[in-house]
Amino acid sequence: MSFKSSNHPRERLNTLRKLLIAGKLSTQEELVEELSDQKFKVTQSTISRDLRKLGAVKAQDPAGRTVYRLPDDLSSPAMISGNSFAGLLVDVQHNGSLIVINTTPGSASLVARQLDQTRPEGILGTIAGDDTIFVAPVSSRKIEQTIEAISSLFS
Repeated sequence: MSFKSSNHPRERLNTLRKLLIAGKLSTQEELVEELSDQKFKVTQSTISRDLRKLGAVKAQDPAGRTVYRLPDDLSSPAMISGNSFAGLLVDVQHNGSLIVINTTPGSASLVARQLDQTRPEGILGTIAGDDTIFVAPVSSRKIEQTIEAISSLFS
């Protein structure tokens, strides 16, 4: 099997972008396999770095499957609905000054993006990892109301 040169990351990123737009692949392993089928020699860690470069996040498609999407794809109403998000939140807690949201694995960036776009009452900003989001509230005195606003957005 002849592979395309790994010296062409731009070509690989463009191909990966097209795969993400198609919206049919849900794991990094599937992306590695598809890129290998298209003659790119890649590893899971390469895909992980490429997904970060592209700003890709996991989202739910209309059928309820989790798939990787580009940020531009997430503005589609079919991709984002309250029902889709309801199952992504695992827990919401606070320590009096910071709110911590636990999500299903790989969903934190999608949930944080929704919070950043809708800005429920009392949120200054968010920082997302893989399955954890730190939410900076506007006021620690109104932290309970902020948690209620977050919970109502995803119920």
